[in-house]
Amino acid sequence: MTTFLVYILMLPFGHATLPFVINTWPFKDATSAAWSVLQAGGSILDAVEQGCSRCEVDQCDGSVGFGGSPDENGETTLDAMIMNGDTMEVGAVADLRRIKNAIGVARAVMQHTEHTFLVGESASVFAENMGFTAEDLTTNKSLSIFTQWLKDNCQPNYRKNVLPDPSKNCGPYKPRAMLKQRKSERQIDIHAHDTIGMIAIGQDGHVAAGTSTNGANHKIPGRVGDSSVAGAGAYADSTAGGAAATGDGDVMMRFLPRLDPICSNTLLIQHTHSMETTNVTKVELDGLHFLAVELMRTGADPSSACKTAISRIKRYYPEFFGAVICANTTGHYGAACNKLPGFSKFSFMVSDSPSNVPLLKSVDCF
Repeated sequence: MTTFLVYILMLPFGHATLPFVINTWPFKDATSAAWSVLQAGGSILDAVEQGCSRCEVDQCDGSVGFGGSPDENGETTLDAMIMNGDTMEVGAVADLRRIKNAIGVARAVMQHTEHTFLVGESASVFAENMGFTAEDLTTNKSLSIFTQWLKDNCQPNYRKNVLPDPSKNCGPYKPRAMLKQRKSERQIDIHAHDTIGMIAIGQDGHVAAGTSTNGANHKIPGRVGDSSVAGAGAYADSTAGGAAATGDGDVMMRFLPRLDPICSNTLLIQHTHSMETTNVTKVELDGLHFLAVELMRTGADPSSACKTAISRIKRYYPEFFGAVICANTTGHYGAACNKLPGFSKFSFMVSDSPSNVPLLKSVDCF
């Protein structure tokens, strides 16, 4: 049995008065939309849905909603997820076509089916049957992005071990013999992964979380990232807290939640201010947001929980692009991000009763 030491540093973290909303990136209008729902007495699920929906309408940073991140066929598709931390119910959609309100469809999956996750054309048909309007998600901007990509010989793309050489040519591609090669040094566009991840915590400490995105620019059709996967894109548990992420979903989703009482490793939390090590709980360290929430359950402050989650990925992918927000049920919150050239600080939004308006916060990446 392998033992991991997770060092819980006494890092600065924020505190909000319940209820409150926290979301990734400076998406102020999304925060305002969610906060308005809570002020009007709406549920935390309503708040998360309306907040993410606002970003879908506003096309936040071009990475949420219609008209952004065209795939290899020039089509925009959407991924979204919403989670109820009271019941642990989840509704999710991925590779959603023709429907602008992805977070709304995700909630419909949760409320009107016994399923958790619907994908592709079938998810779109479900949405239409539920009364969502079918519309073309392509815009002049997304068409221009796609056209320029074709002119640039389909660069960049996500292909490897195929012919013709994907670093110089468009497809169609066929597999080639696997050759031993150096790790790909694909250029990272930090604005191509700006998922909105949102957490809402009610007056009673109940938690909900959600995400919405149009995925990675020039992705292979059918690709699903982390945003719509519970525990990878976001996670909520009203007995502990919530977490949500943004970044390179193809990397971040590889750190999925797994709790195995038979095979799990022992998680030891060492508080550096006391240097006391306590065998707290048995958790397999394979879940980004599940891990962050479980750390908060054991008493870790949110900033430390976020940093530990990021450190978990850095061990395997030191140059990955990503950030996490965390909040516990008492109103404490924090964030962490992986430092890269051009990405040394991560911004996020918080709104609660004392402020009554969205406040821009930031954290230095490490």
